[in-house]
Amino acid sequence: MSEKLNRRDFLKLTAIGSLSLPQVFSSISCRSKGSQPNIIFILSDDHACRAISSYDSRLMQTPNIDQLAAEGMRFDYSFATNSICAPSRASILTGLYSHKHGVIDNTIELKSQEGTFPLLFKKAGYQTSYIGKWHLKATPVGFDYFCILPGQGNYYNPDFIEKDRKYQEHGYVTDILTEKSLAWLKNRDKKKPFLLFLGHKAPHRNWMPGPDFLHLFRDRDLPVPETYFDDYSTRCPAAKLQEMRIADNTYLAYDLKLYPLNNSELNEHEKTGVEYWMSGYNRMTDEQKKAWDEAYREENEEFQRKKPEGQELALWKYQRYIKDYLRTIASVDVSIGRLLEFLKKEGLADNTMVIYTSDQGFFLGEHGWFDKRFMYEPSIRFPLIIRYPDGVKKGVDKEHMVINVDIAPTLLDFAGMSIPSYMQGRSFKDILQGKKISDWRQAFYYHYYEYPAEHAVRPHYGVRTFRHKLIHFYQDMDCWELYDLESDPEEINNVYNHPDYQKIKESLMKELNRLRTELGVKP
Repeated sequence: MSEKLNRRDFLKLTAIGSLSLPQVFSSISCRSKGSQPNIIFILSDDHACRAISSYDSRLMQTPNIDQLAAEGMRFDYSFATNSICAPSRASILTGLYSHKHGVIDNTIELKSQEGTFPLLFKKAGYQTSYIGKWHLKATPVGFDYFCILPGQGNYYNPDFIEKDRKYQEHGYVTDILTEKSLAWLKNRDKKKPFLLFLGHKAPHRNWMPGPDFLHLFRDRDLPVPETYFDDYSTRCPAAKLQEMRIADNTYLAYDLKLYPLNNSELNEHEKTGVEYWMSGYNRMTDEQKKAWDEAYREENEEFQRKKPEGQELALWKYQRYIKDYLRTIASVDVSIGRLLEFLKKEGLADNTMVIYTSDQGFFLGEHGWFDKRFMYEPSIRFPLIIRYPDGVKKGVDKEHMVINVDIAPTLLDFAGMSIPSYMQGRSFKDILQGKKISDWRQAFYYHYYEYPAEHAVRPHYGVRTFRHKLIHFYQDMDCWELYDLESDPEEINNVYNHPDYQKIKESLMKELNRLRTELGVKP
């Protein structure tokens, strides 16, 4: 590709889903080599903001993530532009929306990694590594070292891919990933600045807690969301047609750890769940199985005796789901504490930027759901915490709306590197340094594509401002929703046809069309 390729031509090429960047970036260099921060980028999978106590302390305590937030900046308005794993990860790496990098769903491979921020860091002299969940099908590029989980990975005794070698390690995945990260940090080339990308599997489905937290929350029930028994009465049909209700679509064995079950009494859905469960359970050693069986036996036997039905069963499923989900996060919190302690001990705390985030949010029973995908708040809002004593102001940002495509340009900016013109995100370095930006975005564009697929969430796109949200479901339906997030934060009252909101609707339509045009979204 010619170095003279302009932005318009580049975007035409990327629009068909294959990312190819100008060769000019192969010689990218830093403007200020003396001020390059080390970077530890911690990316969890499906971590909802409500499951971090510095965001919301009603469900659990996360002291180490809270410490990171207290010593850095926490964002309250951080959003995914396509709330599903692979597309969001590709956006984080490239600074591009899904329709530009081409990974619109979990089935598509990231065609090229030229120009991803880790590769640019490597070319600029950083020592780079990726350890953990990758989930982008293609072999990682831009890393001096990588050790990844194949596919979704396993919680217990997981397999790893390291260059051309595949092998299995004994133990719990979060603990193993932490040990691998610490080992790489200890053995790195200390003459170079480093970028460590740690991708946790947790808290992804099927939410298998580590051995240290199997009994967490045993002595109490956790609060149930007000919308758990939502009837979707004002919404588009998409809300009813989904297949992600905790009460109806979780597996008793695989998701909720209810075993053993009598296969002769199970429907086909639950028989599939037993097969999924046994594939993970049989990876365990006898010692691991014994700990699991002892931890769940009493509650499982009580369930078999009582055989709850209806609302009682729905609530039982919620408690089992939310507790296991949070238990996996408890291990992630310990992992972060170990990394922070290492940085302190090695004298690296001040000049190392530590980022904690997730590829998207997750439903924790809101509207009765698990998973993500929908453009509703629990799904699109993800945690974003950044600590860097040498360059980030402490505090909570409630004034700026940042999105996942902003991450790559921000990190490049902090490292003193030029931000490639093709990146659609914008650096928020000034925000992290406590500056107010008068022309920062007041709205962002969202688009979910994957259908037909697991959970049957219909394709939709929309625009979110600080107060309102407009959503259009399409393909096998043509239906609109509008929410006033100030008066209706739970998003249960669709006011699209309400007479009082027609001027607001017109304004949102204009903003939606403006963003689609600006971003090069095809009709």
